[in-house]
Amino acid sequence: MKKLVIIPTYNEKENIENIISAVFALGEDFHILVVDDSSPDGTADIVRQLQKKFSHHLHLSIRHVKDGLGKAYIHGFKWALQERYDYIFEMDADFSHNPNDLPKLYDACLNADMVIGSRYSKGVNVVNWPMGRVLLSYFASKYVRCILGLPIHDTTAGFVCFSRKVLEDIGLDNVKLKGYGFQIEMKFRAFKKGFKIAEVPIIFTNRILGESKMNGGIIHEAVLGVLNLKWKSLINKL
Repeated sequence: MKKLVIIPTYNEKENIENIISAVFALGEDFHILVVDDSSPDGTADIVRQLQKKFSHHLHLSIRHVKDGLGKAYIHGFKWALQERYDYIFEMDADFSHNPNDLPKLYDACLNADMVIGSRYSKGVNVVNWPMGRVLLSYFASKYVRCILGLPIHDTTAGFVCFSRKVLEDIGLDNVKLKGYGFQIEMKFRAFKKGFKIAEVPIIFTNRILGESKMNGGIIHEAVLGVLNLKWKSLINKL
């Protein structure tokens, strides 16, 4: 089975070499695709240097338009399908998602279609986040679950494993939300398609190096996007 970890980046020079090395240190034949949004800090140059060491397992795709996390992942998903990968992972570059959890997500996905690395399936497993952000994230997931009827504890999670068939059938060109709302939309579309979704508990650790990409616009898009997804679902226009 071919396994690809997609890591979207923008100004992640402090983290990118370490996160790539950590994934390959697992020794479980994961491949990596870095989708870089033309980072001015030289993130892509670091990846190019690492490709000399990991020539068959490390891939790089440069986007020349910075238009949101969701668009970067859609770009990566289409690349993964074209290259015939069987299992495709979403993972952040900043170690908020522990690479050591990748095998756990993969094993769970052998008996499901989509597996979420969940912060909230067993309590609240978040380290080094300000309490305000913990509460915002936790209650955002509750809000989404209530509005959309999603049987998922961590609806905004960004550590996910997809089986190939989910990405083939979900209608990637129909996914419109770009920021963290994208994570919600992917889960909702998979749920409405009838795919089996599972959650495995992880511990989420706030980034130590680099800057967070979270902002008020992303939150605003997610709140309104959830209502729009619900409306489209009701009128069968999803």
